[in-house]
Amino acid sequence: MIGRAASITDPGRKRRHNEDAFVFEPPLFAIADGMGGAQAGEVASRLAAAALKESGAATGGEQRIVDLVQEANRRVYDRSSTDPNTFGMGTTITVALVEDGQVAFGHVGDSRAYLIRAGVMEQVTEDHSLVNELLKSGKLSPEEAESHPQKSVITRALGTDPDVDVDTFTIDAVAGDLFLLCSDGLTDMVEEETILDLVERNRGDIDAALKALVRAANRGGGEDNITVVAFEIADEAVHDGETQEHALPTEPTVEGTADEDTLDEHDRVPVVSTAVVSTAEIQEQLAAEERSRRRHRRRRLLAWLGLVAFLAAIAALVVWRLLS
Repeated sequence: MIGRAASITDPGRKRRHNEDAFVFEPPLFAIADGMGGAQAGEVASRLAAAALKESGAATGGEQRIVDLVQEANRRVYDRSSTDPNTFGMGTTITVALVEDGQVAFGHVGDSRAYLIRAGVMEQVTEDHSLVNELLKSGKLSPEEAESHPQKSVITRALGTDPDVDVDTFTIDAVAGDLFLLCSDGLTDMVEEETILDLVERNRGDIDAALKALVRAANRGGGEDNITVVAFEIADEAVHDGETQEHALPTEPTVEGTADEDTLDEHDRVPVVSTAVVSTAEIQEQLAAEERSRRRHRRRRLLAWLGLVAFLAAIAALVVWRLLS
């Protein structure tokens, strides 16, 4: 049974538009992070969220989620194909459906779902991103991934093709489990250890926990829109959060404090498109890089062999002259 739940969204400190959208329709929850030039990302994420809200879900598990995501994909793709102003737009989507003691998930892109159980937080979705592909292939270390210049490149998105491949899985939930769905505007700015700490310190008030997360992301730079949806599994229903969008109130700040936002509307940077690169393209790129490294190693080996042969010839010539 769903207990306390809450949702929050914030544009961050450097974006003119909020391209995140979410669904808060218990037992259905979702988050979408749009991408595209101008305001196309905002269109994509809201189309996807609207598709889920209008179709609705109370039962059906993973298959129902796949159907919902495919419908959302169709709407985004159709709009992108017919409206030149939104051509190439897309969105991530992470969906959760609570049913009969289980939580079914559907996932596309690099937004994330976390499970907090018994004081331990685990990422349950896998990022469809260039950086994650490089991590899995051993081309990047976790430390290098944190500051990789192509962190925004994703390998799968909703609305860029007529059909989309959806990751689905189901988790057996227990009372006390807390699930977080969040956009990368949070996870790029706040370390997972800090996310867990802020949630645990505010566990008695889910609304306060989410507001603390947004403030932490903004303190970290607020480079992107920040959206979080949270719901708890309980033995009986508890209504703690409001089933509507929360926005952080404007708070007075002291000049020179770390929390002060010194950017006005003219300073804010425009939304930057997130690139989508297919996994096949990444694998081909990695294979090409490996072929290049092998050719380089072969050339070095041949150079060393040539040098050894040259030195051996000189040594033989010296020995021959000494003996003659």
